[in-house]
Amino acid sequence: QVHLVESGGGLVQAGGSLRLSCAASGSIFSMNDMAWYRQAPGKQRELVARISVDGNTNYADSVKGRFTISRDNGKNTVVYLQMNSLRPEDTALYRCNTWPVLPMLKSNWGQGTQVTVSS
Repeated sequence: QVHLVESGGGLVQAGGSLRLSCAASGSIFSMNDMAWYRQAPGKQRELVARISVDGNTNYADSVKGRFTISRDNGKNTVVYLQMNSLRPEDTALYRCNTWPVLPMLKSNWGQGTQVTVSS
């Protein structure tokens, strides 16, 4: 059984920081690249950052130098997103999943964690 639970979001002023966590239960997550995605109201979901099984990372241009993704492949996979120098345009619902999203997981998203950055 697979399960994704995101946490760590909140309301923060521009320039502030947040650290998001994603607890991913299920062996499928430890064997796949993982990613953070975000979706703002009225916009399509976008890839924020991804990390391979062996730790290689890739970021959207809009967050390079400000966000850092990491993962812990213990009994359950935990994926983190350290967000610094937050901007109002980072406001969105943040969720994690595999990258790319595997067919069996397309309808299996967590509830996400809301990040709101005030100006």
